[in-house]
Amino acid sequence: MLAMALGLCSAPASAEISENVVRIGVLNDISGIFQDTNGMGSVEAARMAAEDFGGGGKGIKVDIVYADHQNKADIGSAIVRKWLDVDHVDAVVDVPNSAVGLTINELLRDSRMTFLASSTASSDLTGKACSPNTIQWVNDAWATGNTTAAAMMGRGGKDWYFITVNYALGQGIEAEASNYIEKHGGKVLGSAKHPLGTSDFASFLLQAQASKAKVIGLANAGGDTINAVKQAAEFGIQQGGQTLVAFLLFINDIHGMGLKAAQGLQLLEAFYWDMNDDTRAFAKRFAARPGMNGKMPSGNQAGVYAATLAYLNAVAATGSDDAKLVVPQMKTFKGKDKLFGDTVIRQDGRVVHPMYLFEVKKPEESKYAYDYYRLIATIPANQAFRPIADGGCPLVK
Repeated sequence: MLAMALGLCSAPASAEISENVVRIGVLNDISGIFQDTNGMGSVEAARMAAEDFGGGGKGIKVDIVYADHQNKADIGSAIVRKWLDVDHVDAVVDVPNSAVGLTINELLRDSRMTFLASSTASSDLTGKACSPNTIQWVNDAWATGNTTAAAMMGRGGKDWYFITVNYALGQGIEAEASNYIEKHGGKVLGSAKHPLGTSDFASFLLQAQASKAKVIGLANAGGDTINAVKQAAEFGIQQGGQTLVAFLLFINDIHGMGLKAAQGLQLLEAFYWDMNDDTRAFAKRFAARPGMNGKMPSGNQAGVYAATLAYLNAVAATGSDDAKLVVPQMKTFKGKDKLFGDTVIRQDGRVVHPMYLFEVKKPEESKYAYDYYRLIATIPANQAFRPIADGGCPLVK
């Protein structure tokens, strides 16, 4: 499904802006396991960014379009190819699902389109697969694996067992976390792989429970993580002394499973709506948008807003929507992002910002709607992401 959603300011824009309009395509999962953390919420976040941009003081018109990639690389590729060749879309944003994201990354390499991979978790986007057209916001497998493992090991979690979704996202997170754990004196006692969209985690959880590992790491996302956490609560895994940590979980997921099931869960996030006045102001505006029905934004949805606004600001600064001019302009940014704090956009395309380890509150500790997290640790930006020299990105001299 494609939809044209927003037109801002009909005054003529720069002649270097194709067709006098900047078109941004939100590509994500609208009907599957990521529909709550991304879905139409990401489309609204992009619309908010376009509205706040307000033409950039130059009467620049912005159109937001969107489509559902259905978590299939061939469908995502076909959509983006049409956007590029027929619909004259200038940038693609969001794209949860690493397999889809890596395919789009290659398709847009050296084209005039910019890829704002705000929800694609593969760290290859700033490593061996890095592209001059790609900017990666929010999170990645290196940060998720290494930073979460470091934070948990610092709290005594030395022995691990993984329950991992069997595609690029889960494999990457498990590999990164395992590498860190073993290099720092910990042990990985085992791993169980499951397909995307699994409903019954009983056998995987029983294997994890039997391993006696101190930490059970859920290297999956969306509905898979929700199902695993709910069933872990039924098995009494955390009451038995094992700690459950989710590598890629969002506020929408906690809301969906409820605090009774999620209490005590550890997770790493780049954004929490209730962190400060700026995040709260954004979240309240988001919750009031059509179709949001009071829902607070996920980190991925916040990333769509931040990436879209940063892209549009670069378009205004260069007077062009060509990636060859816009992406280098974006990489000059170093400052404070209202949603992600102190932020730098590196030459490999990685957006670097702080990350946070949270613990999910008990039901009786939550004082108002979506008051779900207790901050355990703040990981500074310079520790949260892979050092630029270690990524192997050919764009880095």
